[in-house]
Amino acid sequence: MFNSKIIAALAALAVSPIAQAASAQSYAWNNVKIGGGGGFVPGIVFNPSEKGVAYARTDIGGAYKLNSDDSWTPLLDFADNSRWNYWGVDALATDPVQTNRLYLATGAYTNSFDPNNGQILISTDYGKTFNVSKLSFKVGGNMPGRGMGERLAIDPNSNGILFFGARSGNGLWKSTDFGVTWTKVSSFTNTGTYVPDPTDTSGYNSDIIGISWVTFDQTSGTSGKATPRIFVGVASLGANNVFVSNDAGSTWSAVAGQNNTFIPHKGVLSPAEKTLYVSYSNGAGPYDGTLGSLYKYNITSGVWTDITPVSGSDLYFGFGGVAVDLQKPGTIMVAALNSWWPDGQIFRSTDSGTTWSPLWAWGDYPEIFKYYSYSDSNAPWIGPNYVDTTLGDTQIGWMMEALVIDPFDSNHWLYGTGETVYGGHDLLTWDTVHNVTIQSLANGIEETSIQGLISPPSGPSLLSAVGDVGGFVHNSLTTAPSTEFTNPTWSTTANIDFAGNQPSNIVRIGTGDSSQGKQVAISTDYGVTWSQDYGAADNVTGGKVAFSANGDTVLWNSASNGPLVSQYTNAFLNNSIFYGAATSKFYLSTNGAQTFAATAGSLGNSTAPFKVIVNPGVTGDVWVSTDVGLFHSINSGTTFTAISGVTQAWAIALGAPAKTGGYPALFAAANIGGVVGYYRSDDTGATWVQINDAAHGFGSASSNVLTADPRIYGRVYIGTNGRGIFYGDISGSATSTTVTPTSTTSTTAKTTSTTSTTPTTTSKTTTTTKSSTPTTTSNGGSGWTGPTACASGSTCQVSNPFYSQCI
Repeated sequence: MFNSKIIAALAALAVSPIAQAASAQSYAWNNVKIGGGGGFVPGIVFNPSEKGVAYARTDIGGAYKLNSDDSWTPLLDFADNSRWNYWGVDALATDPVQTNRLYLATGAYTNSFDPNNGQILISTDYGKTFNVSKLSFKVGGNMPGRGMGERLAIDPNSNGILFFGARSGNGLWKSTDFGVTWTKVSSFTNTGTYVPDPTDTSGYNSDIIGISWVTFDQTSGTSGKATPRIFVGVASLGANNVFVSNDAGSTWSAVAGQNNTFIPHKGVLSPAEKTLYVSYSNGAGPYDGTLGSLYKYNITSGVWTDITPVSGSDLYFGFGGVAVDLQKPGTIMVAALNSWWPDGQIFRSTDSGTTWSPLWAWGDYPEIFKYYSYSDSNAPWIGPNYVDTTLGDTQIGWMMEALVIDPFDSNHWLYGTGETVYGGHDLLTWDTVHNVTIQSLANGIEETSIQGLISPPSGPSLLSAVGDVGGFVHNSLTTAPSTEFTNPTWSTTANIDFAGNQPSNIVRIGTGDSSQGKQVAISTDYGVTWSQDYGAADNVTGGKVAFSANGDTVLWNSASNGPLVSQYTNAFLNNSIFYGAATSKFYLSTNGAQTFAATAGSLGNSTAPFKVIVNPGVTGDVWVSTDVGLFHSINSGTTFTAISGVTQAWAIALGAPAKTGGYPALFAAANIGGVVGYYRSDDTGATWVQINDAAHGFGSASSNVLTADPRIYGRVYIGTNGRGIFYGDISGSATSTTVTPTSTTSTTAKTTSTTSTTPTTTSKTTTTTKSSTPTTTSNGGSGWTGPTACASGSTCQVSNPFYSQCI
């Protein structure tokens, strides 16, 4: 799942001394509905003892509980800046004895992307609340191999006993007190050797995948006593990788007769058959898998049987998800990992793998028979809303590691993909008319990484730039969009902006994954239709973008070619007037970036400015968020005032004022009074109210983006790195007054009477104050060493952390 933002975010987590406390104000928070998931769902688990209890885990969006209407309820929205890695869920287990018990193994990365060790989250109320058991090693919910599993398992005969298979060679761990404490199983020594890419210096693909899954054989024991027989799969190629204990985990041995050609992804027990089904792939997944197999192991006879559904040229993928029907022993399903063309694939057998039927099959090439109907009603943008027989248009899904059949309802099945959850309620028709209903069933799972948000003063309330699924025009906050951005279509939109005076004009940029080459697109109708900006060079991608107020000039700090400028979609040129911040300095160039001069204003001892915004109605009224606080200038950066009590600030935004004609409401993801949270100020930072609460932490503050609604006072939009977009509205009054600051953060620039807390309006930013050919600017972005501030006679318009324009 998309994760680039998290890496940069980790550098900005230091806590400064407490200086000011803010009051709290109740907000009503809701997801902006995208409706289809939007990301990888690597695990879905039904409780085998209580009907209707099921959970899903995601790689960057936390965990969810299934509702009776097929929707899902998020369980980890309380995760805040200090607990952001709770949203990476590497394994889950639901207790078959005390069905109220739920366990989640959480942690995002095992390399340096995440500096924290993992933890087991323990719930005794179906995920409503959790206690935390800290682990002594890292957990990789967004690492390679995250679709294997489940790595966490509960003894079905003695449910206080749990086993957890760790990554990075850390081995097998055991708890005997319902997950509160953990001890390494020293007798289990085969902890996996597979590494996807040993040459990867980041550690992401060069870490040992470790243990794949743990499966208890309930039939080997009796209630109240530890289950003797336990199977464990480990990620190794060409060596024994399925092991068994017959004495409750005291000793272990390789299961005799196993085929060790591939990595075991799933080990699923069919108790009535006393059979273990194991799916294999030649990679750890979720993106790879070019060969694989499916085996069954008869526990009574000790015989392994190859039951791989296809062979020869039809076998060009590995195998991931495996499901057995507990109501109908001998019924088994397995998913391809990965069949990228002409579509994903799922196979079903009702005779323990002797014969198979596929979800689709070839006729006379290129004829293809698809044995399903299809509905995307919960997420119309996934579409098309019919059975697509176009070769190469993957509709069934990809990265299919999660595949389950409801243990109480043979008709009910679910499977997770890299984009959504599919399934239906007529699975048994597969065996009769060989046609099933596939529906998008991820309603409530909002698992997207938001790269940018804009809320124009007219038109739709919100437009989003989204990792992996492009982005959307949100005409409604409560109804899923009908389509992603198209023409061109990119899997990831890196940034988006609108023209201040003509907000129907929108610009967005992609990340290099378009076959059409150019990564800049323009809309003149609020994003309904788009055209490529043909001035953009091919193979120049990513970064940040801004649109001039009159919508004729694009400023683009590209990821590969630095700052670029284009007017009237002419060829992009390097350099123009630049306005920006680097370390503690604010800069201005008025000669096409030939020379730069620092303004007199200083950003204290900042080493990392994050975002620059301006008051759209006041010339020179500039805000800058940094790693050491929040700074305000009313003279285009000639002087700055450090806002008292704010010791760190990341995303900031200006929205509708509390009173007509008043100063815009200021929103910030910031550290105020030693508390990292989300705040609003109605008096230019003199006082603050905290608007998030214990139930809404929004994950990593430094990874998120903000925009505020210019039409609705108090409304703010928070784009997260994994839980989609939230919108918040005031629902109560502030609970207390702001505490007087005990200390202040000063700026190295000398303050004067011109830097008052409430700036005087010197000129309105309207079309009458601008020339027909506006001067444009951009700042340089991350790592930029030169600068900005507006030349005399022009006004600063800022729309994202890397770009401002003087017009």
